[in-house]
Amino acid sequence: MPRLMLLDTASLYFRAFYGVPDSIKRADGTPVNAVRGLMDMIARLVTDYEATHLVACWDNDWRPQWRVDLIPGYKAHRVAEFVPNGPDVEEVPDPLEAQIPLIRKVLDLAGIAVVGADEHEADDVVGTYASLATIPTDVVTGDRDLFQLVDDQRDVRVIYTARGMKNLEVVTDVVVVGKYRVLPQQYADFATLRGDASDGLPGVAGIGEKTAAALLGEHGSLEGLLEAAEDPDGGLSASIRAKLSGAADYLKVAPAVVNVVRDLKVPSLDEAGAELRPITGDARSELERLASEWNLGGSVARLLEAFDRFR
Repeated sequence: MPRLMLLDTASLYFRAFYGVPDSIKRADGTPVNAVRGLMDMIARLVTDYEATHLVACWDNDWRPQWRVDLIPGYKAHRVAEFVPNGPDVEEVPDPLEAQIPLIRKVLDLAGIAVVGADEHEADDVVGTYASLATIPTDVVTGDRDLFQLVDDQRDVRVIYTARGMKNLEVVTDVVVVGKYRVLPQQYADFATLRGDASDGLPGVAGIGEKTAAALLGEHGSLEGLLEAAEDPDGGLSASIRAKLSGAADYLKVAPAVVNVVRDLKVPSLDEAGAELRPITGDARSELERLASEWNLGGSVARLLEAFDRFR
């Protein structure tokens, strides 16, 4: 049965970098832990979740200017260098930065579709493919923002990596409701109200997770909540009205920042070459050569074996 897997690629190679010992290096001292870790992740994920199609979604712009224009603090604490007319340079450890070109090369040799979109994050590419998908879809990420894409009716799940590859969590509607007491389609509004320090989103002062969930449970959406705040008979306490009023400017712009884009012009799965195939010919030989030259150990062998099952 066809099944699409969408990788939040940067989320995974950051996790690989911090999860695999940095003592793993090439003979000349160049680190390769993120490359090896990412290959092992892909081999395991494709096998365990029986993916037939795979897209490595890429951050062409990890901090799009249009999001920064709406909320200037968006991801600001992760900027290493502000660049006029952008994109800003993300703070990435040098030993990881050095591995990204090899990561791209390995993905290319493996025949894995890599898709990014100018002025957009990988999340937006993921959101677009997940929304367009006509086959069951797994989103692999450590970013809970993508819980907004979960949809049991359309068979879209999140494979959540935040607790490590040994403790992967399959996130469905029931899991989102159990964790946060909101439906997946309410998650972006919930995150807007609650805020998220990791993305520089302040949220509404005085409204935490429990209150945000209760308000959305009663009013359905942020739009419904704000309409109730304008209505003297809307059922909101004076305290909640005051908090929402104090955050009015933020609440006007935050949804556009928090909601992933779902309508990018991206290549179709066929155009992107997303269907998984065995790695053969020159590409296989080159990967095997890199395994030796770059001390990639058994990671290349495991990736080759995982893809060989598509013969």
